[in-house]
Amino acid sequence: MLRSLIGRGARNESGAVASTVALSLFGLIAVGGLAFDYARMVSLDTELQQAADQAALAAVTQLDQNATSCTRAVAAARQLITNQTKFGNDGGGLTVAIANQSANSGCGAVGDKIKFYSAYASNASNTVTTDPLAAKFVSVTVATRQAVYALTPIMALFNSGNLSGTAVAGLGSAICKVPPVMMCNPSESLTNTDPNLPFDANALKGSGIRLLAGSATVPGNFGFLETGFGNGAANLARALGYNSPPGECLPQTGVTTKPGLNAVVMNALNTRFDLDTNGANTCPAGGTCSPSRNVRKDLVKGNNCGTSGNQGWQEPTNPYLPTSATLPLTSGYPSIMGHPRDMCHAVSVSGSCAGGKIGNGLWDRDAYFRVNYGWTTQATWTTNTGLPANATRYQVYQWELTQTNVTNTGVADKNQAVNGKNGYSYPVCRAPGITPSANVVDRRRISVAVLNCHALGLNGSETNVPVLKWVDVFLVEPAFPRTRTSDDDVYVEMIGETTTGASGSTAGQVVRRDKPYLIE
Repeated sequence: MLRSLIGRGARNESGAVASTVALSLFGLIAVGGLAFDYARMVSLDTELQQAADQAALAAVTQLDQNATSCTRAVAAARQLITNQTKFGNDGGGLTVAIANQSANSGCGAVGDKIKFYSAYASNASNTVTTDPLAAKFVSVTVATRQAVYALTPIMALFNSGNLSGTAVAGLGSAICKVPPVMMCNPSESLTNTDPNLPFDANALKGSGIRLLAGSATVPGNFGFLETGFGNGAANLARALGYNSPPGECLPQTGVTTKPGLNAVVMNALNTRFDLDTNGANTCPAGGTCSPSRNVRKDLVKGNNCGTSGNQGWQEPTNPYLPTSATLPLTSGYPSIMGHPRDMCHAVSVSGSCAGGKIGNGLWDRDAYFRVNYGWTTQATWTTNTGLPANATRYQVYQWELTQTNVTNTGVADKNQAVNGKNGYSYPVCRAPGITPSANVVDRRRISVAVLNCHALGLNGSETNVPVLKWVDVFLVEPAFPRTRTSDDDVYVEMIGETTTGASGSTAGQVVRRDKPYLIE
């Protein structure tokens, strides 16, 4: 019996299983604890990163290069974070926050968790900026949260993990409803090597700018951009002449230049002044090229709307030809007068402006109102119009648009016979013309891309060309061969930097489409 009991005891293995399980229990708890706490940590990291991504995307949509852009970006980032963390168990609640950043800190300072950049290539190659006019990229870092481990500490390993989230965003922008026109920065010198050389359009408001067709490396020259609508002069003419430009929207930067100049193209641009130069070639088939309601210009016409022969549009026999760049006319007034050039650009073919292609905003207002309205003193025209003594040509043009009872009748009626030819302030070839409104574009106001052509070394067709800025200009006069001008000479007045849907009374003039994107 004893031997039997001893034999059964030696063969019994149930105790070995229990001991094995007991010995492996510690390892099983460790692995399970690590898996549980790692899952919590990963989930918390995802929550924080998603919050940073959304905050960065919200912030970058406010970077419109205005003085308040950074302040608005900070507010947008903070307000958007409604994300909650379900996996942060550090006693900090559910809120995801941005630390060290006040709501009104603008572009911020060292230590802020929302940073702005004028250029961003990578973490090691970027340019931090505190200038809201230069801010183009933004990074957002959300406040650190802690995942307090539940099971891992049993193994005497780690007690908690600190996590945060950082995201960097940029803004891809395009502007639409604009003709594909570019100009070389008139402030650029032939020795400039800086592609970011500034051009302060707002400071030049009211100044005349003389643009010439030709080599894109010459400051002040103008040219055209590729819209994707199609190749050839006819398609470019459509984009310049049609009331609604065809083709794709133009990127705010990274444009493609289109070389060459063709008379058909300039003819299409002149339709905005009611110059029906050459029949179908003036406005290519397939669209409408309407003039502005106000087409005041220094040309007269006979019985047809062409620009050749004795009966088409032509310079009057007594044109506006001042001989001094400093003194307005006191005698020898012209028989007809459009919105004139700055005095320093009006006195000669090349002009005498100290800034070369850029004028000083001094134009002969007194002569303009005397010739067109019979008002002989500055006091008279300022009182009658409500305009300031230093009114811009664009302001005069806008006033005239609202005064059809004045501009079409009485002393202002430019249906004056001048040697058998008539001058007009309103369309006669493509009547009635377009009156700008909240939903109708202004045909004499266009947006132009400004490029530092010399520094960029532009030569012919170039792709992905950086745009310094977009500006709005007033078309002062049509391109026409006069005594002191040629038909590739375009004269404009600076209105200021292009803003989205805010072209004076024409709120629908420019449409800007922005698409925020994550970089990191």
